[in-house]
Amino acid sequence: MTTIKKTLVALAAALPLLAISLPSQAAMSPYMEKALIDVCKAAKSNSIMKLKGTTKSYRLQTKTVALKLMCNGQDVISFAESYGADKTATRLQRSIGNVSITDVAALSKVKVTF
Repeated sequence: MTTIKKTLVALAAALPLLAISLPSQAAMSPYMEKALIDVCKAAKSNSIMKLKGTTKSYRLQTKTVALKLMCNGQDVISFAESYGADKTATRLQRSIGNVSITDVAALSKVKVTF
């Protein structure tokens, strides 16, 4: 094989791998980003009604929000507590229940900074 053919074969083999890896780097949609920011603001507000209304309007489960959402680099419960929002932090904590979690591998969390 000539070097040109070798180069073309190598490029042809690498192209599908590159095409598969690019969509995983896609940015979050503006709607989802707005929804997550609104939930962070509702958690910060210390109003259980506002938190419940916001999660319901975006069709999010409180347990999912409590386990996976990060606001400004903190999980949502710690974020609410850092702003003195004890009512919403307690509500989010109760949604998780009495579960002990053993971290076997890194979990993917959604990070929102505003």
